[in-house]
Amino acid sequence: MSVSATLEASNTTAANPRSRVVLASLIGTSVEFYDFYAYATAAVLAFPTLFFPTGDPTTALLASFATFGAAMVARPIGAMFFGHFGDRIGRKGTLVASLLTMGIATFLIGFLPTYAAIGWWATLLLIVLRLAQGFALGGEWSGAALIATENAPAGRRGWWGTFPQLGAPIGFIIANLVFLVINTIWPGSFLAWGWRVPFFFSALMVIIGLWVRLRLVESTTFQKAVKADAIVKLPLGSLLRKNWKGVVLGTFYMLATYVVFYLMTTFTLSYGTRLPAHAAAAAAAKAGTPFNAASYVPGLGIPYTHFVLMQILGVIFFGVFTLISGPIADTIGRKKLLIGVTIAIIVFGLTFDLFLAPRGDATFEGALVQAFLTIGFTLMGITFGPMGALLPELFPTNVRYTGSGVAYNISSILGAALAPLIAVALWGAASGRTWLVGVYLSVMGVLTLIALIIGRETKDVEFHDQLA
Repeated sequence: MSVSATLEASNTTAANPRSRVVLASLIGTSVEFYDFYAYATAAVLAFPTLFFPTGDPTTALLASFATFGAAMVARPIGAMFFGHFGDRIGRKGTLVASLLTMGIATFLIGFLPTYAAIGWWATLLLIVLRLAQGFALGGEWSGAALIATENAPAGRRGWWGTFPQLGAPIGFIIANLVFLVINTIWPGSFLAWGWRVPFFFSALMVIIGLWVRLRLVESTTFQKAVKADAIVKLPLGSLLRKNWKGVVLGTFYMLATYVVFYLMTTFTLSYGTRLPAHAAAAAAAKAGTPFNAASYVPGLGIPYTHFVLMQILGVIFFGVFTLISGPIADTIGRKKLLIGVTIAIIVFGLTFDLFLAPRGDATFEGALVQAFLTIGFTLMGITFGPMGALLPELFPTNVRYTGSGVAYNISSILGAALAPLIAVALWGAASGRTWLVGVYLSVMGVLTLIALIIGRETKDVEFHDQLA
């Protein structure tokens, strides 16, 4: 059956109602980001011990973060693969496939034997499933963004584009609440089996997401491209020939966003919960294990449950400001809003030590860390929200899935894949202080700012009839 015939057979009803668009773009990305963050949390709390027993805590953490970053490398490949089919046969089927791929990979992680059972084979299997997660997420975001923006009313793309973006804070909150409950109810069993439960739980969320997405019909925008016989055989080739500037700009638009997000989530969880040197030495002495003070990188020693609750409070601001950013971007434009928040991110990067340096007063220290997380996640919401509309607006309909996905996910390598590794290395180089980590964020912010200044405003670009 041809693409045209398929569309005619599947679109006997009216275009997608607003409630269906919101649910399909929101629930799907919530599930995908839940799966992704479940891995990110386990990469800090469980995987260094269970899959990377190097004998040195810092080395084990770096190895665990390396597998976290490996998924980012797979994401552009997933964007090209799913983007090809999303631009060739439609958004709906491609979104279902990406969600199913992510769900299966995440569910299987829960069944993995550990290093103690089968040695390095366990590590290899973990990496393979992690790559599958990244591959799936590479095709997820752009499809969800297109479902939202291609169904948006005139002048409301920025607002509707925030619906898939909201999946990030929702997924983060659910994943961390699940870990928090397990760690609270069965604290002594977390490393034994408790870490597996969040990965099993993802199956229920995937079923809900699939049910919603299977009820979608293709957007009118994509149907117009089909009727105009404008579907290209190789979307990636057409993209690189005619729209490569959009890929470059989109990649750097997202750079600061990725870095600030992964610093606020993965890195701060490591730094905030890592014991100070004296406490780590005392714990090692009590356990009768050696302690190498020269190689140990200290943190703040905030209890895990306490720190996760602090993060969740910050992520609430992330979600609220993600939604707020959409109408603002529709009113004043994407470029003006993002230039302003990127300058704020650059300044924020220069304040890390002001908020995160050890103070010797747990109450004062905790208040500063909470303020840091709240500010960081607020900035994240403002910069992340408009991206759901901005990146798709850089590309014509018949290469839009591929173009927005490739730009978004190449940036994940430069920002998300490298951010945890660079942050840990800079944290160690500064003897446990965070000022160098903040400088790194500011430098990435400068690169994003340059791209935004070079790029054009896309708020009023033709969207539904634009073809490559």
